[in-house]
Amino acid sequence: MLAYLLNMPRLMAQSPVSTPGNLETVTIGQQDIAFKSTNAYGRITVYSSSIIRVRLDKKPIEGNFSYAVVGEPQQTKTTITQTNETITLVTDSIKAIIQKQPFSIAFYTTDGTLINEDEHGLATSWVGASVTTYKKLQDDEHFIGLGEKTGNLDRRGSGYTNWNSDVYGYSVTQDPLYSTIPFYIGIHHNVNYGIFLDNTYQTDFNFGASNNRFSSFGARGGEMNYYFIYHKHLADIITSYTYLTGRMPMPPLWSLGYQQNRYSYYPQAEVMRIARTLREKRIPADGITLDIHYMDQYQLFTWNHSRFPNPVLMNDTLKKLGFRTTVIVDPGIKVQKGAPAYESGLKDDVYIKYADGEPYTGQVWPGWCNFTDFTSQKGRDWWHKQVKFFAESGVSGIWNDMNEISTWGQKMPDNVMFNYDGKITTHLEAHNVYGMQMARSSYEGAAEHFKERPFILSRSGYAGLQRYTAIWTGDNRAEDDHMLQGVRLLNSLGLSGVSFTAMDIGGFTGNPSIPLYTRWIQLGAFIPYFRNHTSLNSKASEPWTYGEDVLDIARNYISLRYQLMPYLYSTFYESTQNGLPVMRSLAINYTFDPKILYPDYQNQYEFGDAFMVAPFESSKDYGKVYFPEGKWYDLYTDSVQCSMQNKVIQLKINKLPVYVKGSSIIPMQSLVQSTAILPTDTLSIHIYNGNKTNSFVYYEDDGISFQYKNGSYYKRLITFNPEAHNITLNEAEGSYASHFKYIKLILHGFNQTDNITNGKNQLKLENGNYAFLNVAANTDPQGSASTAESCAVKCVTIKNSQNKINLNY
Repeated sequence: MLAYLLNMPRLMAQSPVSTPGNLETVTIGQQDIAFKSTNAYGRITVYSSSIIRVRLDKKPIEGNFSYAVVGEPQQTKTTITQTNETITLVTDSIKAIIQKQPFSIAFYTTDGTLINEDEHGLATSWVGASVTTYKKLQDDEHFIGLGEKTGNLDRRGSGYTNWNSDVYGYSVTQDPLYSTIPFYIGIHHNVNYGIFLDNTYQTDFNFGASNNRFSSFGARGGEMNYYFIYHKHLADIITSYTYLTGRMPMPPLWSLGYQQNRYSYYPQAEVMRIARTLREKRIPADGITLDIHYMDQYQLFTWNHSRFPNPVLMNDTLKKLGFRTTVIVDPGIKVQKGAPAYESGLKDDVYIKYADGEPYTGQVWPGWCNFTDFTSQKGRDWWHKQVKFFAESGVSGIWNDMNEISTWGQKMPDNVMFNYDGKITTHLEAHNVYGMQMARSSYEGAAEHFKERPFILSRSGYAGLQRYTAIWTGDNRAEDDHMLQGVRLLNSLGLSGVSFTAMDIGGFTGNPSIPLYTRWIQLGAFIPYFRNHTSLNSKASEPWTYGEDVLDIARNYISLRYQLMPYLYSTFYESTQNGLPVMRSLAINYTFDPKILYPDYQNQYEFGDAFMVAPFESSKDYGKVYFPEGKWYDLYTDSVQCSMQNKVIQLKINKLPVYVKGSSIIPMQSLVQSTAILPTDTLSIHIYNGNKTNSFVYYEDDGISFQYKNGSYYKRLITFNPEAHNITLNEAEGSYASHFKYIKLILHGFNQTDNITNGKNQLKLENGNYAFLNVAANTDPQGSASTAESCAVKCVTIKNSQNKINLNY
């Protein structure tokens, strides 16, 4: 033992673990610090008063390229001072203290409360090319987010890897899945912070897995490059993160409607049968999606004309019926001499290559394929041109699949080379960003050729993917635990800046039971992208294939979604402005309530700011719901639930548990069968009595063009102020004329209110009942007739106006 201790200095000097060591030179700028240490170089930059970027590498820090980050550093009031031992950096929100001997960093609030600090003795270190930063694990610290990750809402005690993978029929504990978003949020002692590791190599995160000392994040190559974000409110952390990585554009309105998919709908006559059956059975719908069987031998940019003799006519007819067509695309271009796409790609030199210059060839659906290098501008430009094929075919949406990259064998060699926008690199660095860049190429090409907002869907992606595409959670299973895991996956994606998300309703693999399908399609009405999808050789999974009762329930919930379209579209608009997701973990608004992290309640979520949805397994007869702070109304009956309590409720197969937060403002419209059809000219605004002032930004535009970017929109702030007994609709903004000529106020919980004044006019409120769901069809002649649940409400209709509308009660 004595010999070992005497040899410790020599052993440490020979250690395969390298740390930055002591700072040797320091250069202080207006809002940044550059330094050289014993074994590393570093730069710390203030991006805003709430965002600090930390970079460390074993070689001098160079360049600033990122596929994820589009936000630039803002001019920020920053004070930087130093002593022999420390450097202190202070903004209006954060104080960072950098230790010089050896290097480490800690972040505090401006009043000195510790937010996050490096673990002493570990800090940041390299093992070979891998680099990892270790953070001290705080007492009762919890971790959420990290994108598309299985497991519990609270990541504490778990570890995760980011390496985009094709995982058909994955388990509910499997990791990694299809996409990489290396951003998480830490919560402890009434503070919360975010850390975004911007590195496209394989990354690994440890939230106290197999240790009780640290949390950590690291990459298998490249530099340590992370952004530290602090705000008092978790929602603001997401807003700052999406300032860095960008926010989604307004989607086409039709993409928020119900989408009928399967692997695969063919031939053309079958596609038209599905569309016409949806209309005949009065199931509102906006989209039909075609899987790989529309192609000629699965080759990209082709139609199989024996199955689809006239795709232009088909898509035109679908459009007249109120449907838009989305088609699948994969990145692989079949190696086939004379094939137009293959020969064009060779000619333009757009394929990824081995180090010796030979194009990489991998096997997928068409056979042996080459793959477009979407990390090069040349490759993206080539893809833009190919997308014209879909525009000429009348297609409105592009579904990007297999873009992890997936090939049979799932083992692309490390020595495949990518352009990486001029920084030539290997598959190791380019892999995780490839899917995002394919989605980007599809979005840019479609925006150019479709001449309207395109819908883009992707299976794979990287941080910032929300700028180009929606994402869905891949090849899930028709099982209850997959349905609930899907809820957590979508909530985690929402915490990670991605609003437009989906899972396959009913499950992709296997066949759902009737109760499971019923529960899942109800849930789909409260998911951002409502996609019913199932696999090849499975049973048909359209709503009418499960019997009349299920058809009736499905029709009810799909119809409710269409009536909620003004609320949903406005909520998507909010996401374009502040990055907050449509589907929201309760952790966003109730961060420091410990119960929201309990496994019993982790599947509950908010849909926008008004609704709370409580999903349960289809086999359960009873479930336990937790009601966070506030007043909560049962959606169907307006019965009020006490806050900060849990309640055991009876579960019924025809009703999904949904609640409405007190003070909520919910605009709704009349039922339509497609967003291509205008609703009636009365906008219903539901207002729920509560004890807090609340505002809602109502938003309209034409739903399809880019003219909203030039001011062609209709927007107004609606405010409910219970203390002042006032409801205000601010003056409308924008040049777009609202479709709605009248406004019908529907008041919930205003039992003592009989009149409302509009300027000098006093208006009497009418008593009424409102049912969010239609009465179930009485299809069983031996069964008992059911009655619709309804809410007792008070109503008044007023004329809409561009001017401010001030209502007092």
